[in-house]
Amino acid sequence: MGLLHSINSPTDLKKITSAQIPALAAEVREFLIDRVSKTGGHLGPNLGVVELTIAIHRVFDSPQDAIIWDTGHQSYVHKMFTGRLDQFSELRKKDGISGYPARSESAHDIVENSHASTALSWADGIARAYEQTGELKDRHVVAVVGDGSLTGGMSWEALNNIAAQTHRPLVIIVNDNGRSYSPTIGGLSTHLASLRTNEMYEKVLDWGKETLLKSPIGRPVFEALHGMKKGIKDVFAPQGLFEDLGLKYLGPVDGHDEDLIENALQVAKRFNGPVLVHVITEKGKGYGPALDDEAEKFHATGVINPDTGKPVNASATTWTSVFSDELVAIGKERKDVVAITAAMLGPTGLDKFAQQFPDRIFDVGIAEQHATTAAAGMAFGGLHPVVAVYATFLNRAFDQLLLDVALHNAGVTFVLDRAGVTGDDGASHNGMWDLSILQVVPNLMLSAPRDASTLRELLRESVVVKDRPTVLRFPKGAIAQPIPALERIQGVDVLSKHGEEDVLLISIGAMAHLAVEVAHRLKDQGMGVTVVDPRWIKPLPKYLATLAAKHRLIAVVEDNSKSGGVAAGISQFLRDQNIYTPQRDFGIPEKFLMHATRAQVMSEIGLTAQDISREIIEAVARLDDVLSDRKN
Repeated sequence: MGLLHSINSPTDLKKITSAQIPALAAEVREFLIDRVSKTGGHLGPNLGVVELTIAIHRVFDSPQDAIIWDTGHQSYVHKMFTGRLDQFSELRKKDGISGYPARSESAHDIVENSHASTALSWADGIARAYEQTGELKDRHVVAVVGDGSLTGGMSWEALNNIAAQTHRPLVIIVNDNGRSYSPTIGGLSTHLASLRTNEMYEKVLDWGKETLLKSPIGRPVFEALHGMKKGIKDVFAPQGLFEDLGLKYLGPVDGHDEDLIENALQVAKRFNGPVLVHVITEKGKGYGPALDDEAEKFHATGVINPDTGKPVNASATTWTSVFSDELVAIGKERKDVVAITAAMLGPTGLDKFAQQFPDRIFDVGIAEQHATTAAAGMAFGGLHPVVAVYATFLNRAFDQLLLDVALHNAGVTFVLDRAGVTGDDGASHNGMWDLSILQVVPNLMLSAPRDASTLRELLRESVVVKDRPTVLRFPKGAIAQPIPALERIQGVDVLSKHGEEDVLLISIGAMAHLAVEVAHRLKDQGMGVTVVDPRWIKPLPKYLATLAAKHRLIAVVEDNSKSGGVAAGISQFLRDQNIYTPQRDFGIPEKFLMHATRAQVMSEIGLTAQDISREIIEAVARLDDVLSDRKN
């Protein structure tokens, strides 16, 4: 048994010698590669923060000191050192540990961070609270940012506030893994870094300032020397921006030299104000396949062969890949079509478009708000932007979608990947609110394809709309087998029809397969069922009202929160036309869903053919009872 298995808490980590740390770091990387290759997860980011995490837990006292991880997928090593090493075989599995910080798992997980650029605001708020309660003198607040999170505007809003409070200690660690910022190199910058991480540096500067300012000619000399120092630093090192804000800057520090990081953090810990420690790391450190992956550095993987980094199972055609190919085909036909991503080029399928049309792809960083308003501007300029984003991240840009895009009738197409239940990524990554959010946006058109054919079709229908925003949404993973329509009537696809008009089953997007399976079960029980796919679910096709009026019961199946979703919209749509056919809604309950496989989550919330068909049978039976009572 190596060092790693002897560490059950940060206290144990503090007991090992500096000479043992390289061996420990190697063990951690070997463990990560072995475990994450079996479960899937964020391998590359965690391989890059091994020494940094060791140093943080040796210098600070978690959970007495609040350590907040931005883009919480960087927290695997933190979890290993805080008593969860033996649970990594169940990483991201049902009842296992989360791939992000989770307060239910450990007191060491202060914030359940998974959406980027929020840690600095959390840290500012916690530090202010500790100051108010008198705890700040005994507790430190540490925010670990980076891996792209400083490209988000919220980080800079927080920095602006943090820097204004020069008396309040707060340690900001920037994990600069080269994916969003260029590392500073060169002999002079290294020399400046060694000076800045030496605690005597500040003492000498303070003594020099005090001495010069006492001299008759001291002030102009001091200002000249200070300006010279600042000029040199601005040319050769990146700290000028941070120090201009009012933050003390330490670094850059080699993020794989644990001793150097410890020294820098010790200095930062003693500083009586906000201080930023700039740490240079390598994403995917120590794992050849990750380092060879130039684009992503194995940011996130499924189950892989640890020796080769290749997926264990041959990947099926995915929703994302179908979208990717079709957008390229559209791009070849129309030069006005451009694409926008918020630091998710590969995951959203825009990498192929970027290869084909490098001058028509715009990566704005983790900045969904900017992406949305910039898209409106592009539309005003005669382009048709396609904004590809995870459904859960559209939440961050609602105001811009509402007032910059929809209010201005801008012809922008939003493509929402990972809509519905995503499964193992957990509560924050389920795309279960987009249909509810989008219901309230005037002028917006919303569609949900059920298979590859309708995805291609609806994408093409979306990009020809010039006078309003369009949205297309689809789930994560392999695309389902096609379900051809029996017929299309006034925009509504009829997917299945059996017997009398007892139940109208309205399926939303990828729920079509589930709806058809439910219909077969109901047919076996002697019920007449019509299954339809409205394709465009905002605005709803008028023919849906005609169908609803003919049936005894309406059942709506969607992979979105039942609160304010499509079912609620259909109910209002029918009431506005004085149609009061009883309706049963099947969707996601109003709660956060924990990580598990998609099938496990769907079973837990009752979105299975067995559960839905049982409830529909019971609902029809109640209608029969009511009818019987009226006759009697």
